[in-house]
Amino acid sequence: MSIQDKFSRLSTDNAPGQQVRQGAGNVATLLRGDSLPGTPVDFSHGDVDAHTPTPGAFEFFAAGVQDGGKQAYTEYRGDLGIRELIGPRLAAFTGTPVNARDGLIVTPGSQGALFLAVAACVTRGDKVAIVQPDYFANRKLVEFFEGQILPVQLEYAQPSAGVAGLNLDQLEAAFRAGARVFVFSNPNNPTGVVYSPDEIRQIATLAVRYGATVIVDQLYSRLQLSDLPYTHLRAQDIDPEAVVTIMGPSKTESLSGYRLGVGFGSKALVGRMEKLQAIVSLRAAGYSQAVLRTWFNEPAGWMEERIRQHRLIRDDLLNGLRSVRDIAVRTPEAGSYLFPRLPKLAVPPAAFVTLLRMQAGVIVTPGTEFSPHTADSIRLNFSQDRTAATAAVGRLCSLIERYRA
Repeated sequence: MSIQDKFSRLSTDNAPGQQVRQGAGNVATLLRGDSLPGTPVDFSHGDVDAHTPTPGAFEFFAAGVQDGGKQAYTEYRGDLGIRELIGPRLAAFTGTPVNARDGLIVTPGSQGALFLAVAACVTRGDKVAIVQPDYFANRKLVEFFEGQILPVQLEYAQPSAGVAGLNLDQLEAAFRAGARVFVFSNPNNPTGVVYSPDEIRQIATLAVRYGATVIVDQLYSRLQLSDLPYTHLRAQDIDPEAVVTIMGPSKTESLSGYRLGVGFGSKALVGRMEKLQAIVSLRAAGYSQAVLRTWFNEPAGWMEERIRQHRLIRDDLLNGLRSVRDIAVRTPEAGSYLFPRLPKLAVPPAAFVTLLRMQAGVIVTPGTEFSPHTADSIRLNFSQDRTAATAAVGRLCSLIERYRA
């Protein structure tokens, strides 16, 4: 693969916030004539102004600044004191010990952890099992490192509650065909479905049987919107040296601006991740690392209220979408994403995404970012101002009727 090919696969056109670069930042001026008036809403990412960060976050950041060089120039894998503070919290949350000294790394966002984990496991020609649909960076990173993708379908549209819909036969077939790495998100991004305990146990069983390494992105694992159980892969009967778990406080806790994430699990893989981080970014932003002191240490009731607010917005938007004939959307069980499948339109899905931005002031992420099989879907991050988001989905529904085939 040529260097041009490698980078042509890394399109940023639909990455969160990139619509502003394309001129959508002035979309309010376009809402006139035959356009639909209203407050522009960017559903490609969450609105941290609508949901304020964890209390005390800025104060800990300021304290990190006051610590000066001691905090600015930490170990490449992050300040040891902070790792020893959050390690037990992560262990309590996931149900199995975390080696804070050798098995935990602080990264520039969970995206940084994902990059380092894939780079630590995949090289040219390696076969990697990837869920479809799933987080767009999984596919792009494997392609960038010249791995070979073996797709595994997530049949999320099935009505069976409490089951994500992973095709376990396809996963075993991928392992049998030589995949030695499996990458997936739980809760799934973009659909918001949560893998059942049985699905997670079977993933662990297959990984052990075929000697595979699993990278699991659990970024939204705290934002549980249903009463369904959440099962941590690393707490199953699986070799702890063969699992890397990725988390961070960017989304649920609205701390994305501090660029903080973690990867934890295998001592060997975390060691590789640190070596790469040392030449890519040196470390997570030094002063920001202090903000992790607030993580899993929010005031009593804070997380429950955050979940309640998101559940209300989710339900409002679902009601709006389901008022439109032939829209199909599964209720997300966790996280902050809706992934509706649109009815047949008179314009191609990509064109509709552009029309939606230009005529309704609504920015969404096209389904093709997550799987070639979901071109007729769009992703909406509903971590937004409730009133503005509800109105924006109303405009989305009106535009669907305007362009219905």
